Formats: sequence, C-alpha cells, structure tokens
Amino acid sequence: MPIARAAKRATVRLGAVALAGALLAACGGSSDGASGADGKVTLTVDLFGSFGYKEAGLYAEYEKLNPGVTIKQTDTEDEADYWKSLQTRLAGGGGLADVQGVEVGRIASVVQQQADKFEDLRKYGADKLEGEFAEAKWAAATGANGEVLGLGTDVGPEAMCYRTDLFAEAGLPTDRAELAEKWSTWEGYLQLGKQYKKKAPGKSAWLDSVGSLYSVMIGQEKERYYDTSGKLIWETNPALKEAWNTSVEAARSGLSAELDQWSPQWNQAFAAGSFATLPCPAWMLGYIKGQAGEAGKGKWDVAALPGGAGNWGGSYLAVPRAAENKEEAYKLIAWLTAPEQQAKLFQKHGSFPSATGAIEKIADAKDPYFSNAPIGQIFGDAAKAAPVQVLGVHDQNVSQQITNALSEVERKGLAPDKAWRNAKKGVANITG
Repeated sequence: MPIARAAKRATVRLGAVALAGALLAACGGSSDGASGADGKVTLTVDLFGSFGYKEAGLYAEYEKLNPGVTIKQTDTEDEADYWKSLQTRLAGGGGLADVQGVEVGRIASVVQQQADKFEDLRKYGADKLEGEFAEAKWAAATGANGEVLGLGTDVGPEAMCYRTDLFAEAGLPTDRAELAEKWSTWEGYLQLGKQYKKKAPGKSAWLDSVGSLYSVMIGQEKERYYDTSGKLIWETNPALKEAWNTSVEAARSGLSAELDQWSPQWNQAFAAGSFATLPCPAWMLGYIKGQAGEAGKGKWDVAALPGGAGNWGGSYLAVPRAAENKEEAYKLIAWLTAPEQQAKLFQKHGSFPSATGAIEKIADAKDPYFSNAPIGQIFGDAAKAAPVQVLGVHDQNVSQQITNALSEVERKGLAPDKAWRNAKKGVANITG
C-alpha cells in the first residue's frame, strides 16, 4: 500500500476516533455499558518499561479531544515481572486494565495460546487498518482465523549509543561516521573497547552488561530461537552461539560494568557515567534521557550498529476480554498507534514507528540531546535493513534464560560451558 494513501487513511481515522469519542461522552455511555452515568469514563492502561505516551503529552491530547475521558496508566519497569503478573490476572479474569501492553517476544504466546483472553479487534473495525502497518508487525498479532489481537506500537531498529565525553577522555574518536567504520564488525567493537579500557576515565566500563550485547546481536538474526516451522532451534543455531561467544569474550575481557538492565543500579549508572557505550534500539533513547537527565544532554551520540542492522523489541496494545471499557479502549489504541501519534512519539521519545505513514514523517529527525544525531536516518536505515524475525511462543523466556546464564559468567566467573548447561536446563523447564 502506498505510504501517501496510508497517511491519508490515518488522517481520516484520527478525525473519526476523536469525533466518536466526543459523541460517546456527549451521549453519556458506551455500547458495552461501561461508562459512568455522568457520561465520564476512566480508561486504565497497564504497561511495562517506558512507552512514553504520558511524557509525550499524548494522553493529555486525547483527553482534550474526548471530553469525559480520563486515562490512568500503571507501569512495571521490568517486562518479565509485568508478564508474570499479567498471566496471573488473565488466569483469574480480574484486575485487568482496559489496555494491556504486549512485548513483541510475547505476541506469539498471545496469538497461539491466549487468543481467547483478548478481544478480536476486528469487531471494532481494526481490519480496515491493516495497510497502515508494516506487514510483519501486523502479521505477528494476527491469529490463524484472521483475529486481530493487538495493534502495533513501535519496532526496535538498533544502533549504538555512546558517551562522546568519555570517548574523548580515553583518546578515542567521537565522530559517528568514523566510529561506524571502526566498529563495522563486532570484533572491531570489542577491540575498540579494549583500547578504551586502557585509558578509561574513572571507573567507567566499555558497556553496561554483556546481556545487552547479546540481546542486540541476536536481534540481527531472522531465526533465533525457533525456525519457520515452529521448532525450537536455539541450541544448534550458529548465529546464537556466535552472539554467546562474543558476549563471553566481552565479559572475560573486563569490558562490562556488570549491571542488570532495569535495576536501580543500572538506572543510576546513566547519570554517573559508568559505561561508555550502550547497544540501543530506538526505544532506548527515551530511557536514556529519563535516566541521564538534563545533565546528559550533548554528552551522548548515536552511530550505526556493528555487524549490520537488527531489531530488538517493539510492542503491541491489546484489549483483554475482561476489560470494562472495551470499545473506548479500542478507540484509544487506534488513536495512539495512528501515524500522526507514532511520529510525535518518535520525535519526543525515540520510539520508532511501525505505522508506515509515520516513517516518512520522521526521516529527517535529529535529536539535540544526542548531539544532534540524525536519528531519523540512522534508525530508518536500520529498520529498512533489519530482518523479519521468526517469533516463537517462548521467545522472551528463552532469551531470559540465556542472558541469566551470561550474567553468571560476567558476575560470578562461572565457566562458559557450565553456564551454557544452566541455560539449557532453564529452557527445558520452561518449554517442557
């Protein structure tokens, strides 16, 4: 579908959603009877990590367009904790929000195992939006019978974020083009890290953790944990073993700050300057800004990723069948995922759009916080070249077991072969 046509349709959709919301408020109720008698409705949104909707002002904008609607969001920083809690509530049927976030590594589980727990959004008109999203993004949330179980938010094209001030102090180049050439391979990235280590400012390390290194490397592969037939192949996948070996080398070379991602210590390390590089999908930009604060502005930059393009992360917004305000919830997620809103979110938060009509809008975007890096071009090029990944039911769980094992090598000095065996046991327990 041509981008121009998609954008035009999205514009019509935006107006329709706003008008429909206003009419609902004026009429004092919704078709599923969940609104209050006074015509007001509170929509609950439960997310993980940092989606950025509130920070980018999108909730406030939607509430202004839809008098009578109030949005209340709850957050869980760690996605694994969020998913565990969501599973408990889905099993019990209570305590669910009107809108639930779903990480891309979980969407196959929703589609293949939990379709009966979520609304088929076609009943609200979602089937008309298919051409507005990247084909792979749409397909991943579509069931065997065509059910639409979520609308795509962002995708996670990958780059490398780095601290120019720390690089300069260590005598390394700071120009993003020069660095992209020097670390065009992961071997080159590690070699540059070993140079950094010799003159590292203070107690800073080359990267935050080998878990993040592994995650961004495996994000460069089409097949990671499953093949196209749905068979679990992680143990024999040579690309995965290469990502493992590279991460082990980084750990044994002392290049890591040994920080658990999303932990309080990791969050504090952004402001403290505890690491010089961070493998970063687009959505990480907003997180860096939030943790490093105003003092970090101009100290960070973004360059192309070693080893080629990849994708790490991206999410969906879904409506549970047990939600109280299903129709209004759909209207909200349709608006939040429309091209106009996805473009705004990228400009303010760094979340790269999955809506095709938004990608053209952000092509020339630059970010003053990241030394005026051409983030639209860098992440746009990565998104175009990134592989369409094969997703499996336990993608996120398998990944967690592997990063846990790498953490044992990194923090405890565990022998890599023993850590690998621990990962195998963990995966076997999860997948049966």
